[in-house]
Amino acid sequence: MRDVYVIGAGQTPFGAMPDESYRSLFSSAFDEAVDSVPHGIDADDVDEAVVGSLGVGGRQLGLSGPAATEHAGLHGIPSSRIENACAASGYSVRQAVQAVKSGMADVALAGGVEIMTDMSSDVTKYWLGVSGETEWERLTGTTFAGVYAQMASTYLDTYEATQEHLSMVAVKNHANGAKNPNAHLGFECSLEDAVSAPTVADPLNLYHCCPTSDGAAVALIASEDVVDEYTDDPIRVAGVGAASERVGLFQRDEYTAISSSEKAGEQAYEDAGITPDDVDFAEVHDCFAIAELLAYEDLGFCDRGEAYRLLEDGVTDLDGDLPVNASGGLKSKGHPIGATGAGQVAEAFKQLSGEAGDRQIEDPRYGLTHNVGGSGGAAVVHVLEREVAR
Repeated sequence: MRDVYVIGAGQTPFGAMPDESYRSLFSSAFDEAVDSVPHGIDADDVDEAVVGSLGVGGRQLGLSGPAATEHAGLHGIPSSRIENACAASGYSVRQAVQAVKSGMADVALAGGVEIMTDMSSDVTKYWLGVSGETEWERLTGTTFAGVYAQMASTYLDTYEATQEHLSMVAVKNHANGAKNPNAHLGFECSLEDAVSAPTVADPLNLYHCCPTSDGAAVALIASEDVVDEYTDDPIRVAGVGAASERVGLFQRDEYTAISSSEKAGEQAYEDAGITPDDVDFAEVHDCFAIAELLAYEDLGFCDRGEAYRLLEDGVTDLDGDLPVNASGGLKSKGHPIGATGAGQVAEAFKQLSGEAGDRQIEDPRYGLTHNVGGSGGAAVVHVLEREVAR
């Protein structure tokens, strides 16, 4: 198996963009990724493309991979779509990495795209709901927020964390998102704002929930055989891990952990030859504030029930020992479902390349991305490394 590198990555702004289509968004993300490759790259260099998308609203469910890539000028190559709910483009990155590692491609595109804001709230709820167990969750009236509210309620009853700690996640991520020009909700909020917001699904309130967003993201993956043609400072994909879990929350043994995240993290650490202590920053899947607390524990950043201490001690702040969601996370940066995982990789690429602007983390070597489908039915983790010397 060959070493694999990210040679470029880009994303559109995330937010409500009524004048854009999934075609134009994907093309814009691809153009930004191309522009980020130091020595340049032509569309003809790309050997394969994998596009993540849920297909919100039912648009272009058939051939949505080729429908996106053709508008980016990618013709004649294998182009396919990955659907794994909110983890769709995280898995598209994994598939592109596998294609390059195996030798089937020297350069592969991994991306994702979603349009979500052109529908009524009722239709949006429907499409978010399909990421859960259909018969016993969505069709019985349980919303996506309702599923995570069950997890949050159980977690708060089991451990010492409180609703205020959920709000601290929001405050931190909004502070980071205010430094990110691509963020959907790029403004700061006070703890008072986050504590007093209207309830969505008790104990989760409005500030504990990510927005629905439009957007696209693309990462360009190259093999060790050709990487020097494109950059002198590539970012190595040091580790990859992925796992699945029972789709329905009610089918699981516990509500206070996501086993697919834990297993995916363990695989990625083993693949990279590191431990959680080696990680310098992480982009985790905070679709709801409770999801970030669970991620701290599932990924081994702290013991079970101790996630709130990381918040209280400032460990996961932008200037802390382990910054989490420097981009603003899903909470502030936004969550266009099919683009989120690739967007996390784009952020990690920027951080490791020293190109993250006002939110730049000091001298990172290892960055982790963590992308979850639904309430944990699927999860994928990547460890990216800025190599000291090749």
